[in-house]
Amino acid sequence: MSALALSLILKTFVFQSFWIPSGSMENTLQVNDRILVSLWRPGPLDLRHGDIVVFKDPGGWLSASQTPQPTGLTRVWDDVATFVGLLPNDAGEHLVKRVIGLPGDTVACDPSDGIVTVNGEPLQEDYLKPDTQSCTYPWSIEVPEGRLWVLGDNRSNSADSRAHLGDPGGGTIPADSVVGTVFVTVWPLDHWQTFGNPYPTQ
Repeated sequence: MSALALSLILKTFVFQSFWIPSGSMENTLQVNDRILVSLWRPGPLDLRHGDIVVFKDPGGWLSASQTPQPTGLTRVWDDVATFVGLLPNDAGEHLVKRVIGLPGDTVACDPSDGIVTVNGEPLQEDYLKPDTQSCTYPWSIEVPEGRLWVLGDNRSNSADSRAHLGDPGGGTIPADSVVGTVFVTVWPLDHWQTFGNPYPTQ
């Protein structure tokens, strides 16, 4: 009983487990990586530019083919984590991207240099997968209040905010759809790593 109570406290106030369904965050995260997300941001702590976030599909971003079918030890981990509440039953309905634009920001990209700018300032994006492209056509968006602009680190293979410019909200997602921020990869063991914010002076 105490173990279940502890898991309830952890999943409610501290962290939850998720998996990576696609290659859109390579090389930072790999397909089928198991990650933990902190539930403190957003919440007691504010989201920041550069945070890697897990968020509920705002509608039409996911297809059934993107949901991996775990096997072996990964299946065992998922079953146990779901049973104790550390992995939500609807985990397959979530995505993982990086926060690029916060409410009020103007985010843009010009294919002449391929550099993403936020409020006119170029982003230093050392986390990007090598030889990936942030834009093949010019785009610019002002992020509405209560919304976020998110991109994958594998820009040439990520159906992120750019792919939904024609949707309501111009490709932004509701800030309240964010579950939390990724802070560690826990499986497979050889992928273990922790994640901080790439812009620590914010």
